[in-house]
Amino acid sequence: MKYTTIPGTDLSVSAVSLGCNNFGSRTDPEQSRTVVDAALEHGITFFDTADIYSAGESERHLGAALAGRREQAVVATKFGGPMSDTDRGSAPDYVHRACDASLRRLGVDHIDLYYQHMPDPQVPIEDTLGALDELVHAGKVRYVACSNVTADQITDSVHTATARALPRFVAAQIEWNLLERGVEDTIVPACEENDLAVIPFYPLAAGLLTGKYRKNTPFPTGSRFDRSDYFAATATDTALDRVEELLVVAGKLGRPLSELAIAWLDAQPQIASVLVGSATPEQVARNVAHLQHPLTTDEEEALRTCAPFR
Repeated sequence: MKYTTIPGTDLSVSAVSLGCNNFGSRTDPEQSRTVVDAALEHGITFFDTADIYSAGESERHLGAALAGRREQAVVATKFGGPMSDTDRGSAPDYVHRACDASLRRLGVDHIDLYYQHMPDPQVPIEDTLGALDELVHAGKVRYVACSNVTADQITDSVHTATARALPRFVAAQIEWNLLERGVEDTIVPACEENDLAVIPFYPLAAGLLTGKYRKNTPFPTGSRFDRSDYFAATATDTALDRVEELLVVAGKLGRPLSELAIAWLDAQPQIASVLVGSATPEQVARNVAHLQHPLTTDEEEALRTCAPFR
């Protein structure tokens, strides 16, 4: 396993991080523990969750699984998503309440990386950063980050933090994969210019880049795309056409498409860790194995040519 330090911090994170969004939905507490056990055994030290994942159950599962070995993990969670009709957003009083609730569910005394899950157009960013500054000074949060932002929002947050001597976002979690590449035109350059690490989620496009879902073929019974209209809607003809092109390239290169997809992200210079959700120990092992063979220059060029911006 490779490790890197997120710029502006002392957080050393594994090149693959464990997305815990399956905890509490697809996995019960004992299954979640086996996934965390496998992650630690394979060198994964970076664990990502959010308060809204399974209405707090993901945080509870992760906290229970890490009990007694908290020092082995970098724990990231998020605030701002809707926990109820009133518990949501980035107003200062709610940021404090959300953080305290996450600390209780996780069973920890501090959060290593605390994300604003999405911007709140009703609250000025300086107000949110001010609340986060108070959490940092209280020792409840070590560093702060953002998610689901635009390039302008990244730049504005950094300028505001600098001007007001408030904590600056040190990382941005964004959707980035071989099918979703529009971020390369604006958001990734904004992260580079402002020295934010990039943490990509959906590196396998929720499963499209595994080759499991093919054009003119029914979704496998019981699969994520079979069960969820939300995910099924992403399997457009354009996306599935691109998958077919990528599968041809993967066949010529003699590598699984999922391996190429994760290795391609790992090769991008601004990425600190590739965030991959896993529901079983076997998936953890497979995702870690994808990084054992870095891309060659020819392979990266083949993928770049095949998958232009959307």
